[in-house]
Amino acid sequence: MKEKPWIDVSIPLTNDMGVWPGDKPFNFRLSYTKEQTKSVNIGEMSTSVHTGTHMDAPFHYDNDGKKIHELDVSLFIGPAKVVDVRGHEVIGRKELEAFNLDGVSRLLLRSLDRADSSFPERYPILKEDIGPFLKEKGIHLIGTECPSVDPVDSKHLPAHHALYQNGVYILENLVLKDVKPGLYELIALPLSIHGGDGSPVRAVIREL
Repeated sequence: MKEKPWIDVSIPLTNDMGVWPGDKPFNFRLSYTKEQTKSVNIGEMSTSVHTGTHMDAPFHYDNDGKKIHELDVSLFIGPAKVVDVRGHEVIGRKELEAFNLDGVSRLLLRSLDRADSSFPERYPILKEDIGPFLKEKGIHLIGTECPSVDPVDSKHLPAHHALYQNGVYILENLVLKDVKPGLYELIALPLSIHGGDGSPVRAVIREL
């Protein structure tokens, strides 16, 4: 049987992409051209580690939390379930109880249907009760199309902490608008940035 194709569900990194308000924008440029070096082009980039599709390390919101290079890579590879929760301004236990999540360890929320890489003016957030609910279900990773699981102006980050306290890791800024609900294989590996509070991710899925 022919294998299903891999689907890229990450935001391309471009110099005109939207970023978190006040964060360092993404920039790529050639620092040396092939004409200059006589052999190769050499590029360089600068960015916040939370630009585009990215993984949060617990250190992002807890000084005692693990940094990105300390996380087990197996957390980010394996079966995942995509569910459609569009139409909800907040998502928690009540909204997710409508889905069969038995045996699910990674959950991806089609929540926004973002059309481009601009920063969304509004996006749905997660309720604090989602942390205990996901732990009950045995889910250790949640992915969302939104740039954060908390409001853009939040300083206390209740959803981040509720997920962290229940052993759930956070993958943000996915692109799932052309992905139908169902079971998939996920690969969403962060870079091994020593001491990092997060990392850009090239996230791909393949239908199971």
